[in-house]
Amino acid sequence: MNVSPSPRPIPPDDLRLSVAPMMDWTDTHCRVFHRLLAPHARLYTEMVHANAVIHGDRARLLAMDAGEHPLALQLGGSEPDLLGAAAKIGAAHGFDEINLNCGCPSDRVQAGRFGACLMREPQLVADSVAAMVESCDAPVTVKCRLGVDDDHDWDRFVAFIDTVAGAGCGMFVIHARNAWLQGLSPKENREVPPLRYDWAYRLKRERPHLQIVVNGGIATLDEATAHLAHADGAMLGRAAYHDPYLLHRLDVAWFGGELRTRSELLRAMRPYIEDQLARGVYLKHITRHLLGLFAGERGGRAFRQVLSEGAHKPGADWSLIERALEVTESFAGERVDAA
Repeated sequence: MNVSPSPRPIPPDDLRLSVAPMMDWTDTHCRVFHRLLAPHARLYTEMVHANAVIHGDRARLLAMDAGEHPLALQLGGSEPDLLGAAAKIGAAHGFDEINLNCGCPSDRVQAGRFGACLMREPQLVADSVAAMVESCDAPVTVKCRLGVDDDHDWDRFVAFIDTVAGAGCGMFVIHARNAWLQGLSPKENREVPPLRYDWAYRLKRERPHLQIVVNGGIATLDEATAHLAHADGAMLGRAAYHDPYLLHRLDVAWFGGELRTRSELLRAMRPYIEDQLARGVYLKHITRHLLGLFAGERGGRAFRQVLSEGAHKPGADWSLIERALEVTESFAGERVDAA
């Protein structure tokens, strides 16, 4: 299949800051919250298998709020025809990017012959990317690791990148660790294999025409900022979820604007939350994404406790969030955001 490269790069400002696709976490409620915190960040869905996009409940699987853009759909799968069809559906649904998962190491994903194990099949990934590029107008991108198991061969890694780039992928998110396919859980795979950011940096130096975003282990503003000297962007994963206020600090530091307090940001969620409650969504499905907002702050534990204990109860509504804020502030003996 003869396919020209992706017709246009992603705008640089849209790549500088992004939030990783995270299973069971980055649903539409989470993304609306993250968009509020970081107006300039690029957001990603949870991974959705191509088969599910084609045959499943699209209203649920592809749910998005109009304010989430720029928003990428991450697909899982290894059959080019199915991935092409799913990419076409995703682009028609309004996603700004279609991303192929070549980094997830879970047993379930391996059993389906997709995720990180695809790094051993660069031509299959290239064929999949080519089918996706041909079927839709949105940029097609890949999120991958440095290699799998004990494979620490730079030439093999860059050959994977070159093969896939030749099929029309112009942007790669590099989770700068290997994926260990045996012996480690998905959680351990995010922590145990050593980070090697230098490979991502070298890739950008040697392939400057590619857009390279660094992912993995980024936990502070200074760490994220340091990556911008070597790559096109930094992607936060667990840090964005467990300490979401970091996203806001990064957005303000990198793009400008006024730093808003945690309480102010959360209260700005009220219209969305009340609209969702009116649609029959239970409060607990939204507040689970808010629990880390006061991470590291005095009163943060009280904030989490009020929400965790009350959000699942029948009739829980916005008043519970106001109570959590009041308890948090009184627990601290002063306004938590006063500084």
